[in-house]
Amino acid sequence: MTDEQKSTGLKAADLKVSNLDSNKVFSKMLQWQLGATAVVMVIALVVSGLHAGVSALAGGLSVTIGAYFASKIAQRNSKEAATVLVNLLKAEAVKIVIIVVLLFIIFKVYKQLVPFALIAGLAGAALFSGAAMSKLDKTELEI
Repeated sequence: MTDEQKSTGLKAADLKVSNLDSNKVFSKMLQWQLGATAVVMVIALVVSGLHAGVSALAGGLSVTIGAYFASKIAQRNSKEAATVLVNLLKAEAVKIVIIVVLLFIIFKVYKQLVPFALIAGLAGAALFSGAAMSKLDKTELEI
């Protein structure tokens, strides 16, 4: 047991989730994000037209794509509690960088962008990512 594990009282087994369980959790989270993005896109499409719908889709997909790559980093197996924490921090940093790069590309390429719809799509996907992670438990994963 490392000094860090002794000081926190955590063992690697306490933090380690099996690969199968973590795949299910991240898969469910991505499904929630895509669903939220689709809802925001349809609302923007109906209320403000095609370009608003495309903008909302672009915002939501930028978060979803970032979350997908972050989930791959976060799922790396480790036996050390500190390494698990470092992987989570790396995953969050990668997610933020991917979102920023995708948003930069969207702003540069899509000339008929509707900023409010883009932000609504981004916010919807980001909020549902947190909601999905906090709501999921083992009983939901077995469905």
